Amino acid sequence: MSTINEATPSSDWLGAVAAEAALFGPSSSAERAADILRKQITEGRLKPGSRVPEKELAAAAKVSRNTLREAFRLLSHEGLLVYEMHRGVFVPEPTEADVVDLYRLRRLLECDVLEGFVGTETGIPAARLEPLRLAIEHAEAAARAGDWAQVGTGNMRFHEHLVGLADSARINAIIARLVAELRLIFHIIALPQELHEPYIARNRQLYEMLVAGRYGAAADELNQYLLDSEERILAAFRAIT
Repeated sequence: MSTINEATPSSDWLGAVAAEAALFGPSSSAERAADILRKQITEGRLKPGSRVPEKELAAAAKVSRNTLREAFRLLSHEGLLVYEMHRGVFVPEPTEADVVDLYRLRRLLECDVLEGFVGTETGIPAARLEPLRLAIEHAEAAARAGDWAQVGTGNMRFHEHLVGLADSARINAIIARLVAELRLIFHIIALPQELHEPYIARNRQLYEMLVAGRYGAAADELNQYLLDSEERILAAFRAIT
């Protein structure tokens, strides 16, 4: 990812950071500070090209600037922040190559999780599918309200919970980073409704397949779903280059 244009993020995200930090208290570690900042990216508050102001963020997160710099370092290793000499810390701008790479990883991870349930005797307990249903309902309610940014957030939650079915802390850590990078990519679509609306119904279809125990069919549908989403985003990149 590369930085192209410097954007000024809305001050609203600093308020969200302060609210999150209040849950952890003044002794928050760099890892927790990184988690808070990653969430701002995942939920679309920090956009590509945004400069991340160190002083204001340290005050909002109630951490020292040294702790915050360590959080910046962690997120830089994840590709979610970049440091530019004499300019500061920025949210990077994704490239077409990033899209292709991330969607390849999505297909490897997400489809494999569903394929892992094919042939199992017990299947997925209904209680473990409940977070997927709630994420779908969140997106559906947001769509009715015309809040397409929140539809995107619901979609991200759906895929996080889907991967969470693998019950793997390592895979969960990978998907947390991946969805944040995806949210940066989604900003390339000028009208979020065009990107997210078709996948509300497709998420529900996947959920219903899982409820019915049709894991192989769900994995096949998810593979095509991800191919369609990738092509839609690549087409948007090509339209502006």
